[in-house]
Amino acid sequence: MEWFGSAWFGDAGYDVARFVLQRGIAAVFVIAFISSARQFPALLGERGLLPVPRYLARARRPPGPTLFKWRYSDALLRTVAWTGAVLGMSVVLGLPQQGPPWLPMVVFLSLWLLYMSIVNVGQVFYGFGWEILLLEAGFLAAFLGSNQTTTPVITIWLLRWLVFRLEFGAGMIKLRGDRAWRDLTALYFHHETQPMPNPLSWWFHHLAKQLHKVEVLGNHFAQLVVPFLLFAPQPIATWAAAVVIVTQCWLLLSGNFAWLNALTVVLAFSAVSLPGSTEVPGMPVWFIGVVLAMGALMLVLSWWPLKNLFSRNQVMNGSFNRWALGNAYGAFGSITRDRHEVVVEGWDGRTWLEYGFHGKPGDPARLPRQFAPYHLRLDWMMWFLALGQPGMAWFLPFLGKLLAADPATLKLLRHDPFGGRPPLQLRARVFAYRYTTWREWRATGDWWVREPLGLLVPPIGPEPPEPQES
Repeated sequence: MEWFGSAWFGDAGYDVARFVLQRGIAAVFVIAFISSARQFPALLGERGLLPVPRYLARARRPPGPTLFKWRYSDALLRTVAWTGAVLGMSVVLGLPQQGPPWLPMVVFLSLWLLYMSIVNVGQVFYGFGWEILLLEAGFLAAFLGSNQTTTPVITIWLLRWLVFRLEFGAGMIKLRGDRAWRDLTALYFHHETQPMPNPLSWWFHHLAKQLHKVEVLGNHFAQLVVPFLLFAPQPIATWAAAVVIVTQCWLLLSGNFAWLNALTVVLAFSAVSLPGSTEVPGMPVWFIGVVLAMGALMLVLSWWPLKNLFSRNQVMNGSFNRWALGNAYGAFGSITRDRHEVVVEGWDGRTWLEYGFHGKPGDPARLPRQFAPYHLRLDWMMWFLALGQPGMAWFLPFLGKLLAADPATLKLLRHDPFGGRPPLQLRARVFAYRYTTWREWRATGDWWVREPLGLLVPPIGPEPPEPQES
């Protein structure tokens, strides 16, 4: 196969960017697949809360392609997940990149298809924006070439376009959404009411209000102005990427948003240009043709997200096709002012004992932990449940599993107060949570103050009520 230097098509200045992009995106895939291997069977498996076989039997067709369309089993799910983790780790170690350009292409397309198979049967537990973000990033990474080729500029620019949609979409949804973003008061509440605080969130919350306003202004600049500079000549684009990276690291320090922030940091390197090798390896003709075809496809698919960015009815975190390409992104179009938490308790014949979750607030004396970029799906769904969003279709089966002391379900929890034994009864209570003040924290050592608001589910025995369709 004939090779060309292709200076018009590839740029050695982006070889460092390719190094970070390929390994970073693959590392996130590893985390995503491990998360699925550990959590999917209990949540969505054959005996899960929302069993995939039942879902596939009821659905006319899944929302997108999936290997499980013809048959699902927990063993097959684990095979898919661990296969994906191994393939992803091979890229992190740089093995496919040593071969011809078709080798990393095959690996990344395999990662994309394997993870898409999981997402498309994951129902509400996989309905997060960072799922489709990872899928789109994985697809584009397939066309970055290998160490035997120069980095394709078309792929680099499409990755920048992805970052633009991610950041600018989030900025526009904020301006169109909650007034708190416009009057700069959003961070008066956000650190306290975000889905899953981390060890530093309490401290961020207690920063001066004027500094919170500066944070919001910085966010607006980073999401509404800087994304346009990603397409500017160098070194402006590199400095724009640096701003995105710094703001995403700030979010990493202040919260637990699965792999959203870490993946955004990786993707921002698509705008980073550093001096490369003077020896340009070139590209095979077939690879140039494949990248051009991919670029034309993404150009066509970009019409829908572009139109969405400037629509009054902007869609947040949605796909316009079954392949999760050319998606719409956004986050926190509205800010919750008050924090409610659902607390699950079991009766042992004498008192009510509380189940402990890994990430979501429970015991007021327990400092929130850092879990991102790992994704705790049950904990996130508990946050949505506390907001009053429909969730009984999975929550009542969850209570049923606890009543039966189901080992797989109990592994999703941090603390089982019954030590693997079934409780006599269960109930779910709703509490109002707020951070302690400086004075309260010094006096008690607690991070939270909570007050009971009422019952979500009254005491139930071994046979919980049937879930209602949501």
